[in-house]
Parts: sequence; structure tokens; C-alpha cells
Amino acid sequence: MFGSIARGTTSVRGFLRGEDNFSTLNAFRAMGVAVADDGETLRIEGKGLHGLAEPFDILDCGNSGTSMRLMTGLLAGQRFFSVLTGDRYLRNRPMKRVLEPLSRMGAAIFGRAGGDRAPLAIVGKELTGIDFASPVASAQVKSALMLAGLYAAGTTTITEPHLSRDHSERMLRFFGGDIETFAGGVRVRGGRELEGRDIVVPGDISSAAFLIAAGLLGGREVVIEGVGTNPTRAGVLRVLRRMGAPLVAAPKGAARVLRIDEEPNPPHVFTPSQLYQLNAAIEDHVSTTEAPVAYAAGLQRLEEVHGRSDLEAWVRHVGSKCEARGGTLVLRGLPAEVISDLEAGLGVAGTQPGLQGMLESLANPIRRAIVSFVFSSGPVSYSAILKMNFVDSSSKLSFHLQKLQSDRLLTKTEGGAYILTDEGRQAWRVVRALGDERRRPPILFQPA
Repeated sequence: MFGSIARGTTSVRGFLRGEDNFSTLNAFRAMGVAVADDGETLRIEGKGLHGLAEPFDILDCGNSGTSMRLMTGLLAGQRFFSVLTGDRYLRNRPMKRVLEPLSRMGAAIFGRAGGDRAPLAIVGKELTGIDFASPVASAQVKSALMLAGLYAAGTTTITEPHLSRDHSERMLRFFGGDIETFAGGVRVRGGRELEGRDIVVPGDISSAAFLIAAGLLGGREVVIEGVGTNPTRAGVLRVLRRMGAPLVAAPKGAARVLRIDEEPNPPHVFTPSQLYQLNAAIEDHVSTTEAPVAYAAGLQRLEEVHGRSDLEAWVRHVGSKCEARGGTLVLRGLPAEVISDLEAGLGVAGTQPGLQGMLESLANPIRRAIVSFVFSSGPVSYSAILKMNFVDSSSKLSFHLQKLQSDRLLTKTEGGAYILTDEGRQAWRVVRALGDERRRPPILFQPA
């Protein structure tokens, strides 16, 4: 939706190919939005706030209540007539909780059952911002009013009894909307054009919940990458923790890593072939992550494409972005002369090869506790570690010790005691620096 009413091109990777999303996609195609789909990435040629065209036919939302409710807000401020419908189940779902506040903004929307049921006929009109106190916390109501607020004169303010999902607020801010969030609500000022963006959609935590449950029931460590853990969406994690589940979400510091690699293999990896696309991904990561870490490899390609001066300017720019959020930029494989040029005044530090895997290993709080104990205590025996009660069984301790050894963080002496490797000591110092706001370096260099 945002890409369709933004100016310029929006690319979307990780698009969920479900019927609801395709219903929305086809509705915007029917309003003149060109969308190219190569099976991996959508490229949406935005029309701007007022560039949509009146659809020739009724817009079918299928079974998607989210599509219908949000589109009523978006279509209410257009300069044309439109009709929304859906399957027989959607046509029996209530719509008045969205339509009533929209009517207060000046929207003209008509439907069955006194305006409470689809099909909905929408006569686009000029809208005026309102202050709306929602009686329930509803992301759909809030998002519909925010979309309408983009077309409204003045300011639209929505408050709710407690915070509902805030994906729309985050996305609107990313697209350049005039938006302000505050405790209990959000304000949107109308009239500002949005700009196309490059987007990577994270995995859905609802789907991940099944895998999390399977791992807990099976007593095995399960790593699920690329899952969105927005606090307004991750209630399942909070409930499981209250039940005593040993969950490890991406913690502050080491695991808050955005990978930037030369080869764009998995969807969450960005190629540095274009600085603009890379900057958009980093901007999104840094702006939505506490103490972010951006891990960049393959940067010689940036130098080849953009030149030495642009590469150095980019490193300084991203480093300052990370530093402003209390984070760190980790750079791998830069030429020595570039590192030398950048070292002046940037508070940089060197680190060893393999840092990325070590950081991710130490993202686990049990392994961090073990390494901290070994670091401070010197050579320690298996029984001494077991007595510290980091885990509730010897089998779990053995698993974590084996993991730390395979990641080259720990090793055994001839007498069988555990000690940190040289690489492990350096990695532990990095992790402690990442977690200490007073000592955290804004940039770390890692040799190729």
C-alpha cells in the first residue's frame, strides 16, 4: 500500500505469497500501479499520493479483513469512486468501527446493514484531520485512520487504551511520512509525499511459534533466523518466558547484526553493489534496533564501483549512524590503506577473523555466562562450571561447552581444564565493549 502511493520505485523482498496479500496487490494493479514480480522481489512503481486511477471494476479483497479496512481509509481521500467487496465470509464481518471515525473525517462510505457490512461503496472526498480516542486497541482501525490522515487537511491524532501493533507507524516513518508517535497514540499530518524504499520483510513470528514450540518440547536448541520480533507482535515470547522457557531473542549488542555480504544469497543479506539500496537497508536496521551492529563484508566491491573517497565517506556515514544509536559497524576485508585513512579520529579497533560466528555464538546468554566465568577464573574444570548452575543438567552444559569449542572460543588444557583461546579472549572483549556504552567502539576492523 505505501509503495503504491509513494513516489518512485519500492522493492519488496520476502513478500509472503498468500491469498490476502495477492488480493491487495491486485487491487492496486487495478488502480494503475505497475508491479513487476520475478518470484523473489516485487518492484512497485509508485504513483504518489494522488496518482491512483479510478478502478474499472469492483475491488475484490478476498478473505482479507485487513485489506478491506485499511483500503477504506486510503480510498476515502481519493478523487474517484470505488467499491470494495470480498468473499462471503468477509462480507459478513463488521466494518463500522473503521467507518465511523472515517465519516467524522468527512469520508462518504456506504455499505449493507447500515454501513456495517461489505460491499462498501466509497465516494472520495476532501478529508479533515480529527482527534480520535479509540475505545479498543486496534491496529486495523489505527492504520486505516493513518492512511486517511495522509490525505486529510491538518493533523489526525489517534489514541488507544494500550499500544496495538505498530508496523504501520514504523513503515510510514520509513517512507518519509510526517508522523509523530507518543505514549498512547500517534499523530499524522497530511499532505507530505512519500518516497519509494527498498524493503526486506522479516519472517512472521506466528509461523515461527510452531518451530519454537517444537524445539522446546523436543529439548533441543533451535535457531530461527530472520524473524520479526517487534515488541507489539512478540507476545508469544513473553508468555513462553513466563512459563519458564529458555528462549534467547536477539539481545542487546552482539546478535543485533545486519549482514552485508558480497554475494546476495539469503533474503536478509544485502549486496553492496548500490550504495543507495544499502543505505536504505542500514537506515531501517539502525533506526529500529537498539545498540545495532552492522557487519559488512565484501566492501572491496564498493571501492571498485564507487571509488576510494566514496567508500571512506560511506564508512564514516554508517559508523556515525550506528554510533548515534549506541551500536557498532564491523568491517571485514578493507584494504590496509583504507583502514589507515579511517583510523584517524574514529575510535576504531581491530579484531580477528571469524568474529561474526563468535559474536553469534556469544549471543546465547548461557554461553556468555560460561565464557565470562572462564575469563575471570582462569583454567576451570567441568565440575566447577557445572556447580555454577548455568544450566539444569550436565547434558546441556556439555552441549554448550562443545559449541564453544567448535566456535574456537574455548579449548582444553592437557589436564582437562577449560580456558579461553586467544581468539576467544578477543571476542569476549569485543562483546563486552559492545555491551558497555562507555567503551563501545563505533567501528571495528576485521581482516579478510
